Amino acid sequence: MNLEKSIFNRVALLTGEETINQLKNTRIIIFGLGGVGSWCAESLVRTGIGNITLVDNDIVCATNINRQLPATTKNIGKPKIEVLKERFLEINPNAIVTTKQQVYNQETAESFCLNEFDCIIDAIDSLKDKALLIENACKTNAFFVSSMGAALKSDPQKIKTAEFWNVKGCPLARALRQKFKRLKTFPVKKFTCVYSDELLENQIVEPLEDDVNKESWSKFKAQANGTFAHITAIFGFTLAGLVVNHLVEKYSK
Repeated sequence: MNLEKSIFNRVALLTGEETINQLKNTRIIIFGLGGVGSWCAESLVRTGIGNITLVDNDIVCATNINRQLPATTKNIGKPKIEVLKERFLEINPNAIVTTKQQVYNQETAESFCLNEFDCIIDAIDSLKDKALLIENACKTNAFFVSSMGAALKSDPQKIKTAEFWNVKGCPLARALRQKFKRLKTFPVKKFTCVYSDELLENQIVEPLEDDVNKESWSKFKAQANGTFAHITAIFGFTLAGLVVNHLVEKYSK
C-alpha cells in the first residue's frame, strides 16, 4: 500500500476508493484562516481534499495562540497561510496548496476567479468583505458555506447550522441581513451557515497592557472579542463536515 493510500485508508472505508480519487481532484477555496478557517482547512486536507487555496492577509500574533491552528510562539510574525501550507504538505505531500496573502474586497474580488472552484468556504471577519464574498459566491455553481460569529461563546452544544435567512440569535447574521436589505442586493441562492445563538460579554474592555503584538493587528480585522478554541474549532470542523458530506453524496451518485 503506497503512502497516500495509507493516509486516507480510514476515509476510504467510509467513502470507497472512487470517492477518494474524486476528493483528490476537488478544488476548494477558503477565505479566512483564523480560529474557524484554519481548523476547517486542516480537516479537509486530512479527509483527502487534494487541491485547496488558502486566502488570508494576516500574520500570526500572540493573541491568536489561544484558538488558531497555525499560531504558536515559534510562528509569531509569519504569514498564517505559509505556516498552514507547510503543515498541510507534511500531512499530504501530494496535495496542491495555493496561498494568497490578500484581503477579499471590491478591489481584489475578480482576481480570485470563484467560478473555477467546486466549493467556496467563508470564514471572513470583516462585515463588508464577508457580504461581498457571500454575494459573489452565490452567483457561482460552487457549493458554498459560511461561518457566522464564533466569538463570545462557550457552550459547544449550542452550535448549529441553518440556511442564512433562518439563522437566529447571531448578531453577525443579523448585521449581514440588514446590510443586504439596505443595499437591496441579496444572495441569489440559499446557503448553509454555522452559528450559535449564545452571546456572552467580554470581561475586559480595554486592550491588554502586555499585548506584545498590538502593532500586528490588521486594519481589516473586526473588533476583538473573547474566544475559546473549542468553539472556533467546532465551527471550523462543522463547515468541513458540511463540505465533505456534500461531496461524498455528490460523488456517490
